[in-house]
Amino acid sequence: MSKPLTDRIALVTGASRGIGAALALQLAQAGAHVVAVARTVGGLEELDDQIRAAGGSATLVPLDVKDNEGIARLALALKDRYGRLDVLIGNAGILGTPSPLGHIEPKSWDDVMAINVTANWQFIRLFDPLLKLSDAGRAVFITSGLAAAARAYFGVYSVSKAALEVMVRTYATECATTQVRANLFSPGQTRTRMMAVAFPGVDPETLPTPEEVAKTIVPLCLPSCTESGKLYDFRAGKFLVFRPPA
Repeated sequence: MSKPLTDRIALVTGASRGIGAALALQLAQAGAHVVAVARTVGGLEELDDQIRAAGGSATLVPLDVKDNEGIARLALALKDRYGRLDVLIGNAGILGTPSPLGHIEPKSWDDVMAINVTANWQFIRLFDPLLKLSDAGRAVFITSGLAAAARAYFGVYSVSKAALEVMVRTYATECATTQVRANLFSPGQTRTRMMAVAFPGVDPETLPTPEEVAKTIVPLCLPSCTESGKLYDFRAGKFLVFRPPA
């Protein structure tokens, strides 16, 4: 099996299940040493077993992405240990409770924004210097089609993903003269726990698996990927063109 990420360091948030776990395993199979970040220790340990069985290696980091000081400590630890970061995957995210905007509790709103937006900003802020120390830093953030859809009852999630998309596109523009490339990835409906909660009436057997989706993300993490500031849509099987700036 080809290992195009041999000797590269890849950090994945939300790595204990779903797309995050599947992608972490596939990055390890491609040769990367994976820094797996998640709150669920049991899920991380299961992932570690799978990575080891595949001949790969991982560092497990039990961490709540709302822990800003913890993210900062992780950045310092990776700088001391590896001196760089080659791949950053911003996958951790929560749906919140589907509800009319007027009925959303402030804590629920704040939690969604903290995890889906602020945490990703913290990872950009604190790991940007390490990505720029790589000869080909690659960052991929998981978004959703709901970022562009004003769908009833999913307002807080949609707003958070819309904010994420603008943030990542801004970061990509700011990295234009560097070796860092940053993109967004929209998986569409996937056979995950979040999907089951959001749309309980959809038969999961009709949906692609996290493994199928993750396979498409790996090429965006390679040094050979030169696209930046774009959104790759899994269902369309290609990068989509955003509206031109005003």
